[in-house]
Amino acid sequence: MYCKHCGTALSDDTHFCTGCGTQTGNPPDSRPPAGGGRIGYSERIHDPAFARYLKNTSRWSALFSIILAIAAVIGLYIYGETSREMENPQALFIGLGIGGMFLLIALYSIISRKTSKTWDGVVVDKTIKQKSRRHDTGDNDSTIHYYTEYAVIVRDERGKTHRMTAEDDDARYNYFQVGDQVRHHGGLNSYEKYDKSRDSIIFCKACATLCDIGDDICYRCKCPLLK
Repeated sequence: MYCKHCGTALSDDTHFCTGCGTQTGNPPDSRPPAGGGRIGYSERIHDPAFARYLKNTSRWSALFSIILAIAAVIGLYIYGETSREMENPQALFIGLGIGGMFLLIALYSIISRKTSKTWDGVVVDKTIKQKSRRHDTGDNDSTIHYYTEYAVIVRDERGKTHRMTAEDDDARYNYFQVGDQVRHHGGLNSYEKYDKSRDSIIFCKACATLCDIGDDICYRCKCPLLK
């Protein structure tokens, strides 16, 4: 069959178009299956545990960045007082710049989590690429690190594409299939599958820990599993 909205060719049992995400004429079964997870987005996303997790994450990000900033300022100041290569206040100014950079990175991360939106989309593609990265080891020498990048591409309801990538880890690549309807949860920046009925595993939407589909809460962060 073909999507009535964009004309993409689809299999007869497809529930959502892989081209535009529009629901087809085959509405998915909303009944809970005998095994695995459920079909449908979980209402457990409104559990207070997620709000506490986000609050604690922002708090620890801010605290860690402050510690790094103070360490950079003190370390560079001591270096300026004891080294012959650089003196204060030049070393102190560099430390202040590095410390400010740590604070800005933490602030950007906190703001990004608070302003991210919840939206629905569909998995439209998956890719595997062999890549390399050069590392400078000092003394004008370097090494090359080879790795495999696994990517899952999601198109949202506005037509914008998003990528989930991992290096040398195919767990999320195997978990999502082309055609899966997904929901991106704002703040958590994680994806929930609509149909989890055939799954034996599930990713925690808070800390991304891989859990068994039979578990009710994540053993690491104690947030509910959206199954």
